[in-house]
Amino acid sequence: MGQTALAGGSRSPPTPQALYHDLYCPKGLEELLSAPPPDLGTQRRHGWNPKDCSENIEVREGGLCFERRPVAQSTDGARGKRGYSSGLHAWEISWPRAQRGTHAVVGVATALAPLQADHYAALLGSNSESWGWDLGRGKLYHQSKGPGAPQYPPGPQGEPLEVPERLQVVLDMEEGTLGYAIGGTYLGPAFHGLKGRTLYPAVSAVWGQCQVRISYLGKRRAEPHSLLHLSRLCVRQALGASRLGQVSALPLPPAMKHYLLYQ
Repeated sequence: MGQTALAGGSRSPPTPQALYHDLYCPKGLEELLSAPPPDLGTQRRHGWNPKDCSENIEVREGGLCFERRPVAQSTDGARGKRGYSSGLHAWEISWPRAQRGTHAVVGVATALAPLQADHYAALLGSNSESWGWDLGRGKLYHQSKGPGAPQYPPGPQGEPLEVPERLQVVLDMEEGTLGYAIGGTYLGPAFHGLKGRTLYPAVSAVWGQCQVRISYLGKRRAEPHSLLHLSRLCVRQALGASRLGQVSALPLPPAMKHYLLYQ
């Protein structure tokens, strides 16, 4: 299975920062993506479920990673341990580009979605119980067989976005939307109308021995934040991600520097 071509010609591929910086973000998403991830125990509780995956998948590290066995003519999926029916949730998927093959799909699924097919396909999103983004083709699938699937995110001249190894999945069950982010830049909602369901992190894969990692980033807090915490968010936003490493050089007390860096 060869890699799917992402962008033709010699032009540089479009970047998310240049194209999608002004898109509306779910309330609280910026904070969720900038905060330190939960502890390892929490991440494992929200990781891949070894009892809810294809027989061709081996879940490792307590749910933080899975590896697909090299089985021909099979598409294999995995579902997370926790399903979400309320709140704003985000998790990061780490999937090396060289291990994606022809059908690498990332999204969510209900508990009823199938996790194995006896052929190569974009399994996630091929039925009414799952929703997925094909990372190679840049297509969105839900009850889809492929042809005519919408492009995501919509870019200039329909060129697919080059998706790096790490991407974030953003599930807003208050608004009923599923979207994605790259490098902290939200790409916009991919799917709507998800309210009233319980949805689990899910992927489907065809590449033999591919390893797909999941890191739960947390849930948006329901209660209001303190003024101190809101001030920290304002300072971090003013600095920008590229300058956070310079906080240590600021003329501030050490305790304040540690607070700004979530230390």
